[in-house]
Amino acid sequence: MTDTEITVDEVAARAAAAARPFARTSPRERGAALVAVADALEAAGPELIGIAMRETGLAEARLAGELRRTAWQLRLFADTIVDGGYLDARIDLADPEYVIGPRPDVRRMLEPVGPVLNFAASNFPFAFSVAGGDSAAALAAGCPVVVKAHSGHPELSRRTAEVVAGALREAGMPEGVFQLISGQENGVALLKDERIRAGAFTGSTHVGRMLADIAASRPVPIPFYGELGSVNPVYATYADAALLDGFVASVAGSAGQLCTKPGFLFVPEGAELGSIGDAAASVAEHRLLNPGIARSFVQRRDDVLGADGVTVLSQGEVRVDEAGQTYATPTVVTVDVDTLAEHREALLEESFGPLSVVVRYADRDALPALHAELFPGNLTSTVHARAEELADGSLSELVEKLAETSGRVLFGGWPTGVSVTPAMQHGGPYPATTSDATSVGTAAITRFLRGVAYQGAPQELLPAPLRDDNPWGVPQQRSEPGRSTSWGSFAG
Repeated sequence: MTDTEITVDEVAARAAAAARPFARTSPRERGAALVAVADALEAAGPELIGIAMRETGLAEARLAGELRRTAWQLRLFADTIVDGGYLDARIDLADPEYVIGPRPDVRRMLEPVGPVLNFAASNFPFAFSVAGGDSAAALAAGCPVVVKAHSGHPELSRRTAEVVAGALREAGMPEGVFQLISGQENGVALLKDERIRAGAFTGSTHVGRMLADIAASRPVPIPFYGELGSVNPVYATYADAALLDGFVASVAGSAGQLCTKPGFLFVPEGAELGSIGDAAASVAEHRLLNPGIARSFVQRRDDVLGADGVTVLSQGEVRVDEAGQTYATPTVVTVDVDTLAEHREALLEESFGPLSVVVRYADRDALPALHAELFPGNLTSTVHARAEELADGSLSELVEKLAETSGRVLFGGWPTGVSVTPAMQHGGPYPATTSDATSVGTAAITRFLRGVAYQGAPQELLPAPLRDDNPWGVPQQRSEPGRSTSWGSFAG
């Protein structure tokens, strides 16, 4: 269902009407529906990729890989929910002899929060957009989804929504379980609607914070899972040519329009950095996604290049073609630690595009405190060190600081490229996100679930996963009478 057919009020009403029937679908039914969506997206792949290339300027190979990822994460969520283990069904049977007093029959499980509003991202037109991770996680949890389309790829958004909604309908899911709207005013109006029970967002810090504040200021506040900005610092104890080439490749990938792009690389003072210019010069220009991103990037680039104490390693270029599209090549500058601290207002803000700052440090022992001061919240932080340095414990304080301020800590490699895997964490302390939840990996489902306990309930009124006959066959953690935890072994 698209925004051209019904009003915002009708969208909210349909989502609310679908919430209970959708929540009552079994994990197997819902898993089969997710697989059907994945199949439909792959079948429509050539058409969708063609639209995406035209609207975003991203390369065919990049988009094809992203579509595969999108289908894969839908199937991964289907595999995750199919046995019902994600419901965390717990049953404590009544026990009149319970150690701290008679225990009633208490049964708890995770249930869907209700309709979810997902604000699609611009830089991943498949994986973080209409059919992306937030939509997949909410659907897997049993929540109806309304997607606010991104203005950077409107035709792709409409066509993808048609494919998803059609596949869900064919799979027998309730009408209104997946809908699309467009326009900032419509998105804000729906976020304020009492029938929306959670929000998800991937985009800029400014817009994400504005939406998070709206969600928090409602008469009944709702959870808002916003992925905002991140500069993803990298700390290296050496700087050979292979490391610097990898750094430039990570900065240049998709024209630096990735939330995990390394915005800062710390290297020892005196490191030879000349190869950065050569590596950057070999990178072909790449189109920026839309005019808004282009304007922001040009302004950030001007601010960085104009800051005192900055030395340019790669000037990069920005070009606007006859159609008004902006193309860029990598800009890389270097500063020392003191300059970074002194001019933090000009240098520390995220540059969403192919720009990064190399920071020269003299005292490795000062890095933990510097990191804590300058980088309070990031999606990622990375360490590049020799094996003996990792083994001798000399970096333990730095690693602890990185873990305190980051959702993912990498050892070697580069943060661009987020694997869709059960153990992945894609989220970190503010300002990287508005919560510490993850938007990638199977744990993302838990954002759209809430715990409900039933005490003394008759079997007929219990949800299927908590009934004794367990019609869905889900795993149940059962506490039988007479089996109580003893704390005596912990007594002093």
